[in-house]
Amino acid sequence: MTTTKIRLLSWLKAHKDQWVSGEGISASLGISRTAVWKQINNLKAEGHRIQSVPRKGYRLTAMAELMAAEQIQAHLQTRILGRPALEVLKAIDSTNLRAKALAGQGAAEGTVVVADAQTHGRGRRGRTWFSPPGRSLYASIVLRPPLAPAQAPQITLMTAVAVAKSLQEAAQLDARIKWPNDILVGDKKIAGILTEISTEMDMVDYVVVGLGINVNTRRSEMPEEIQEIATSVAIETGQEANRAELLCKLLSRFEACYDLLKTSGFGPVMAQWREMTDIIGQHVYVDVLDKRHTGVVAFVDDDGVLVLKDHQGQLHRIFSGDVTRIRPE
Repeated sequence: MTTTKIRLLSWLKAHKDQWVSGEGISASLGISRTAVWKQINNLKAEGHRIQSVPRKGYRLTAMAELMAAEQIQAHLQTRILGRPALEVLKAIDSTNLRAKALAGQGAAEGTVVVADAQTHGRGRRGRTWFSPPGRSLYASIVLRPPLAPAQAPQITLMTAVAVAKSLQEAAQLDARIKWPNDILVGDKKIAGILTEISTEMDMVDYVVVGLGINVNTRRSEMPEEIQEIATSVAIETGQEANRAELLCKLLSRFEACYDLLKTSGFGPVMAQWREMTDIIGQHVYVDVLDKRHTGVVAFVDDDGVLVLKDHQGQLHRIFSGDVTRIRPE
């Protein structure tokens, strides 16, 4: 049965980029003006871009590209990732929460959870991750690496390499890594990584790697507070990308980096990480819990620990924190 929302979307698609009045839609579809308004809002919530202007009506400017498992599988070229299970959801609170629940139930390594939207997307340190429907990539991967808990941070830095390389290869962007795992283009954040682990005795039971990549989001669609510090593939390239294809390229690159980590150790991965960061030698301050360290980044050691040289020449080893570059006045 064709729903009112689908009928309305088909009608708007037939009149794409044209202004159509609510009265005209109401008469053509035989529904009330209130029903038109309600379904327009539902379509907007799904990621369809529809302009609304008093006395002009509505105009469909872009349809949301909703992903499906079949669409992703058609492009998937991995050996493991997405093979034991690939769960593609229209919306969820958080892909990481779902992946952790599956991992706790014994989900195999390589299980992938993807969503078109997140209602409670999460970043590092409990921050909210802006997750509008149909515009970006939200995915979580279940891993069961043969690592001790102390080595688990290696997965985070490895993931940063995979994401940055994917954006360089798939979108020709000069993606760089800000310690430890933010991905920037210029000075603006395009992707974030959230890694969560569960341990048993002296070994890692599972690692869930959450990825949030701004793909087709326009600056005007972002919350005001992040418009000057965030960017997307579409903003940087001037054109929208196919999210399913980008996800599959990312999973292939991620798998290659993960294989390298398992077969050759962390050294080669860390060497790639260093090639993709501009943090060395930068004047920064680093917030660690309730303390702020200020100085110059001396180096990042072989374990991924940031070493900061303060103004007195003292070295500080920082395992986790938020880095902010200090701009010359």
